[in-house]
Amino acid sequence: MKINPDLELLEGGRKLPLVEDFYTIQGEGYHAGKPAYFIRLGGCDVGCRWCDAKYTWNPKIFPPTPIETIVERASSCKAQAIVITGGEPLLYPLGDLTRELHARGLEIFIETSGTNPISGEFDWICLSPKRQMPPLEEALRRADELKVIIQSQEDLEWAVECSHKVRSKCRLYLQPEWSVYESIIAEVVEWVKEHPEWNISIQTHKFMHIP
Repeated sequence: MKINPDLELLEGGRKLPLVEDFYTIQGEGYHAGKPAYFIRLGGCDVGCRWCDAKYTWNPKIFPPTPIETIVERASSCKAQAIVITGGEPLLYPLGDLTRELHARGLEIFIETSGTNPISGEFDWICLSPKRQMPPLEEALRRADELKVIIQSQEDLEWAVECSHKVRSKCRLYLQPEWSVYESIIAEVVEWVKEHPEWNISIQTHKFMHIP
């Protein structure tokens, strides 16, 4: 899926296609349970068939929002951590956004498939690589957390392959894909017990019925 962001319209990153932003509890991965302010950007160049945020894929339907507006809203709540997600947020230059968020004393986490160069400064990079469009070496090298979505045995093999390319201190997570959670969780549990360097990530926000 080819996405060509209009960087002139977005003023080189001074505006971004904002889908939604909200204060909630991080539901997945290493920071699960932590209060965080989510900034969700439109546009995705991967297009997973099981994606639970397909409404974000077309960036043209979301208004270019000045980063000053985004930063002001993010810093007006009690959140100490920001999660930038999508879609695929690294379709856009994020240097200005991350600089202004850091200037407000906020931690910044990003969730990415790693298919685009990393722009901006982040306190935590969660890489969720996809088999149909593998991540760049830079993303693997810089990831703090590797979170692989599991739907089948092939995904477990992909997870192992990716784990050999990340840093030794990178945290490793398998996340059962939500639509097959009930049928696959037992297998994932047994697999992780046999491979204790891995952890299980559950989409706890869906059990809590929060965004």
